[in-house]
Parts: sequence; structure tokens; C-alpha cells
Amino acid sequence: MAIQTDSCVRCIQNLVEISKLKTHVKQILAALVISPTFAFGQICAAQESYDSELVTAFWSASTEAEIESSKRQLMAQAPDIETLYQWLDAGPAFAQDVALGQQESARVDFDGTRYPFVYLIPETYDATRSYPVEFMLHGGVSRPEWGPGGEWWRRGYDSLKKEDRIVVVPAAWNAAFWWFENQADNLPSILRELKQTYNIDDNRVTLSGVSDGGTGAYFFAFKQSTEWAAFLPYIGHPGVLRNPQSGPGYKLYFENLMSRPLYIVNGENDPLYPVSSIEPFISILQEANIDHVFRAIEDGGHNTNWLPDEQPMIEQFKLDNPRDPFPNQLRWVTDRSDRYNRNLWMRIEELAVEGQPGIMTVSRQGNSFTVTAESVVAFTLLLSPEQVDFSEEVHVVVNGRPLFIGKVEQDMNTLLDWVVRDRDKSLFYTAALSLKVNP
Repeated sequence: MAIQTDSCVRCIQNLVEISKLKTHVKQILAALVISPTFAFGQICAAQESYDSELVTAFWSASTEAEIESSKRQLMAQAPDIETLYQWLDAGPAFAQDVALGQQESARVDFDGTRYPFVYLIPETYDATRSYPVEFMLHGGVSRPEWGPGGEWWRRGYDSLKKEDRIVVVPAAWNAAFWWFENQADNLPSILRELKQTYNIDDNRVTLSGVSDGGTGAYFFAFKQSTEWAAFLPYIGHPGVLRNPQSGPGYKLYFENLMSRPLYIVNGENDPLYPVSSIEPFISILQEANIDHVFRAIEDGGHNTNWLPDEQPMIEQFKLDNPRDPFPNQLRWVTDRSDRYNRNLWMRIEELAVEGQPGIMTVSRQGNSFTVTAESVVAFTLLLSPEQVDFSEEVHVVVNGRPLFIGKVEQDMNTLLDWVVRDRDKSLFYTAALSLKVNP
């Protein structure tokens, strides 16, 4: 059974800790990433016909018409899926002539809602290197919608500017708390938009938040972690997410926190969320061996006066915790199949009872996948040449029973569609294996 915030500690003790793997380092030769599953002749052919302009046009395409046109051109030009994968893995050519410094923008949703955000690009930005990204979520979300001017949370952003990273400061308000569905869509959309223009290190994107922003960081850690490397909730509280008066009143599952590390800070004398109020939560993290750092600020209030002293440890924490895009073990719990149902290359497609938690654990060794599924009817494994040798059979065992044995065909449409969905240079999938638990 899935473990919620009000579950007993002894239930947590049986959780299997997901091992953390070092980020896979790709060896680049002549601007071409070489995968051991591709023959030398295929690599040479890909290198000879590689069209950087075509890949760049596809990567930067924003309208549906532009995307479909670019897809057709790429598929017409590439002789096979292996070649297309190599082209995309080699990457687009990011422009050097882009906006630098403090910039203000806004996403406009399909219903006309405007989601403003400020982003800070290093003045020394170099398009040939990739940059970490830090999202900073402000507090005080129970306020009217923000107008133009970039004044949410701070009036000046000089203290946030760094030459070694890109910083993003989105806006929240009383109709768009950080833990509402519209923000669950908004933050990844902002990230994808920036990835189309700037060279971003996909495995070093972190989510920090202060007060309500800290609670928002907890929300993404519990519900939607795929895009992020680590979460840093400051002077927030996960219990807010369970309160129906503060929003939907979510069920929270600690298994999902096994996917990413957390750096948590609270003040002893904080009148809203003192250390004493969050200690039961921290105890469960400790019992479950969930990767986290907890800093209790002596005499600390509801402020960030401690931040300058803590900053060196925070920066080291980020350096020590890049995202592993292809871990050999994944676990996820969801009570919805329409959203909050994915963890990297695993997605729960159908639950036994919608609204009730389904839990799934997957471990991989080579081409063999072992799945444990409880209250899950259907799921998808997203497969990549980084994981799987497609020249060999794939084996999937579910709840002790062989469910699939056979070769999986790679598909150009699958690859390109997932590139558009994620805009993530580290998450390229060439096949999607969808299975029913009890066919």
C-alpha cells in the first residue's frame, strides 16, 4: 500500500531505497555523440549527412505547424532511426545573439491566462556551453494577479544574478498557487521555452522556494519530479498541500521523494512553520532513508537571514546532486492517470480505481525489466538507446510473471514527439512499450 503523510513510520521501513547513479557522461567526438549500440558505418553516414540547421529549426519550432513541418523534413532526410537519434543527440546550434541580463516575459495559456516570469541570463553567456538553471519560487501567493513590471517577490534581482547559471523567477497569485494544476503546467512550460533558446544543462535544473514557494517545491517533489535535479524548500511546510482550505487537499506519497534529494531549511522560532512542526516529517524522511539535508536555524524566524551563511553548503549540495536521466530503478505512486503519473522513463497509464493510489516499482538490468505493480492496470516504459540494446529482445516481468518477451521497434515519430514534449537533450526515447498488467 502507498504511504501517505499520516502513515506510520514502521510502514516506511520496508521501502526499497532507489540507488543513486552518477550522471551518464557522454563522450563527444567531432560534435557527434557515439552510442555503443550503433555500428561505425552508421555513425559515419550520420556524420556525413548531419544537417545542423534542420535539427536547430526543429528544436526551436514553437507553433504546431512549424513543429509538424520540421518533423516531416527530419524524417524525410534521415535514412533510419539510428541516424535521426544521432542527429538529435548531436544537438541544435544555439545562437549567441540572444537576450542577456534581466529579462521579463510571460506565457499565455490556451485560456488567455498570462503567467509572467523574470529570467536572468549571465552577461558572459556562451552558447557553446550548457548552463545550470535554478527556479526560485516566491512566497505570499494569496495576493491579486501580478501586472507587468517584474516586481513579484523582489523589486530588484541583482542579488540573484550569477554568471555560472540561469535563474528563473516565475509569478504566483491567488488563482495560481504553486501547487495548483495551472502552475504544474506552467513551470515546465517556462523551462521548455527557455531550453529552445538557451543552452541548458538538463540534468542540473533545481527548484528552490521560500515560504509558500517552499511549499511549492514540496509539491513538485511529491507530484512531478521528472524535470528537476533537486528540491530546496525554505521555511515552507508540506502539510499545507494536504489542507483542503489551501487547495485541492492532495494525498502525498513518500515513495515519490525517493526520486530526488531535498535541502530543507526551517527556523526554530518561525511563527508559521517552526522546526517543531516539521520534525515529524523529517523523522519519516530519516526512517525511509530518503536523501535529504535538514537545517534547523537556531532562533530563526520566518525569514532568510540565514541564507548567506548557508549558501556554500547549498551550492555544494547542487553540485553533488545532478539528475540521473536513466536510473536503473524507479518507483512512483499516483492516484491520477491523467497527470502526476510519470517518473522519467516510467509512466502509469491506468489505475484499478481512479482516485485511489497505484504504486509501481521498476528495476532494469540490461534489456530486462522487473516490475512490481499494485492497483496499476496499464503502464508505459519509455526506452532509449542509452538503456536498451534494440538489436536484442526486451524482457518485462510484472509481479513475478513474464509479460513481454520480444524485440521492440524504434520509431521516428515516437522519438520526435517526446523531444517536443520534454525539450530535454538528456531524455531521448526511441520507443514506448505500453503494457497491460493483466492482459
